[in-house]
Amino acid sequence: MLLKKSTLAAALLLSLAAPAAFAQSTSDQNNNTLEPVVVTATRTAVTANDALSSVTVITREDIERLQPTSVADLLTGLPGVSLAQTGGIGQQTSLFLRGTNATHVLVLIDGVRIGSVSSGLPALEQIPVEAIDRIEIVRGPRASLYGSDALGGVIQIFTKHGQPNGGISPSVSVTGGSHGYVNGQAGVSGGDSHLWYNASLGGEYTGGIPACRMGAAELGVACFVDDPRNDAYRNWNGFANVGYRWDDGTELAFDWLRSKSNVEYAGSPYSGDYAIEDQYVAGARLSFTPLSIWKVTLSAGQSRDDDNTFYQGTYYGVYDARMGTGYFDSRRNQASWQNDITLSTDQLLTVGVDYEQEHITSDTAYEETTRGDTGTFAQYQGTFGQNEVQLAARHDHNDQFGNHNTGSAAWGYHFENGPTLFVNYGSAFHAPTFDDLYFPAFGGVPTSNPDLKPETSRSFEAGLNQQLGHWNWGVDAYQTSITNLITLNSEFIPMNLSRARIRGIEGQFGFNVDDWRVQSYLTLLQPKNDDGGPDNGDILPRRAERTARVDVDRRFDKFNIGATFFASGKRYDDVANVYRMGGYATTDLRASYSFAPSWQVEAKLANVFDHHYETAYYYNQLGRTWYLTLRYSPK
Repeated sequence: MLLKKSTLAAALLLSLAAPAAFAQSTSDQNNNTLEPVVVTATRTAVTANDALSSVTVITREDIERLQPTSVADLLTGLPGVSLAQTGGIGQQTSLFLRGTNATHVLVLIDGVRIGSVSSGLPALEQIPVEAIDRIEIVRGPRASLYGSDALGGVIQIFTKHGQPNGGISPSVSVTGGSHGYVNGQAGVSGGDSHLWYNASLGGEYTGGIPACRMGAAELGVACFVDDPRNDAYRNWNGFANVGYRWDDGTELAFDWLRSKSNVEYAGSPYSGDYAIEDQYVAGARLSFTPLSIWKVTLSAGQSRDDDNTFYQGTYYGVYDARMGTGYFDSRRNQASWQNDITLSTDQLLTVGVDYEQEHITSDTAYEETTRGDTGTFAQYQGTFGQNEVQLAARHDHNDQFGNHNTGSAAWGYHFENGPTLFVNYGSAFHAPTFDDLYFPAFGGVPTSNPDLKPETSRSFEAGLNQQLGHWNWGVDAYQTSITNLITLNSEFIPMNLSRARIRGIEGQFGFNVDDWRVQSYLTLLQPKNDDGGPDNGDILPRRAERTARVDVDRRFDKFNIGATFFASGKRYDDVANVYRMGGYATTDLRASYSFAPSWQVEAKLANVFDHHYETAYYYNQLGRTWYLTLRYSPK
């Protein structure tokens, strides 16, 4: 389905929607909508309306209602989000936020930065959905608070936590579906007036589909081989956390998550066709108040992304003994000291220091294997009547690229009993990855570029949004200019584009009235090459220029039904816009029934009309699939 501009323009006028407005709110006992509190936008607890930025929050209630099988399922169609996946479940997933590169999105799990040091990509496809309690998505640059990587935005994933005074509460879920899909999770959580805890173990399997479309070898695209096998995916995961809060407010918490996967993919004896991937995240936080106006938060953590590849050779008709083809083990160590100082009732000053060390171990001979970054930051938040101001600045010293200064400024006006108007500006930078700089030549052909420069950006944004009881609406417009954007040329060698310009309009509209819940999203995007060269004016690779999504749900006592409609415009897979992927539309249907207290059965039919489409050139996507879940989850 090719989306016409006139159709999307009409949808925009109907929805008048912006991502900062809604943020997937919850309800109190009287069914009055409560505005959610977010911490990612400012590193402090503020309401979504006071964040003065574009924010979406996905709650556990949303996850169980939408019945996703992956993080990509949850994020598809949200404002500013474009996803590219190289096959079915478990295959590599790249997220482009507001038209920026997939390496321009900072992903945190319980405050710990994740992502491969070599490629710079977070393994979103390896994060178990059943571990997630909440996701906060902040669009726009946040480098003044988080440093490198936060050029397009920040996504923070919070894992499930036990509740104080929650008692002991076990939970179990089992899912079966198409292509031999099986998913099981079991856990226990609880707490008392001071202590909370949660622990869970799970596993996932699918027989999969062929990741790469036949004909790739002849054309010399995508995976460069023809492999008709189904590519299976297996995952084992566990997560746990524990925390204690003293009477004086001092709080100590520990979080841990591990996800280990066996992934089959279309490959060769050189790149492998089977990988064992291990994701590991651990963190600790201590917060206390030395003075009534001063809160201190100390945190430390480590994330690991270990990738070992093998080759089986089955698609050549010969089953060879599995042999290793390489390993890439990356590690991020990080620590932070944050101070929140209350200057007055409506004024808050935040200052702090972050430290991060990146390290890679591999059988590939990288010229450099370690680098560190120290960042100092300050942020001021003030409210003056109906006006709100936020100012932030940060200085980063990178061992490799020296000093970088970034800043942001935002102003908001809260109309009395009306919408909120905000405008903001932010600068950001991103350091090239180890693969970009140091990956050795293959067969004498360069695959990296040691002369790459860091990417820098400037962004301007304006938004108008409103939460009206059970209704929400808004519209948001922005422009981002990126200098030295890193992309691949026709020989797959990374290079700097002198300039790229991204313009966009995002919107959303929704309501939660009686037993109906409706939420719609729309993104219009112009991610263009603006370097004045032969590809000037072309669309940046793998970004969809137009997307729209509508979620509709209806409750009938203990029975719920719902549907999600998603449509995407065309996109290209290369800088020169030679490889075009057409627009498409999908429809998902879902239902659930609470047949006993704490027990629920769920059913989902995805891609109902079995549409064939691609988000990465010559890589297959799932057709029509079904899933059935039995869940026990005391509320």
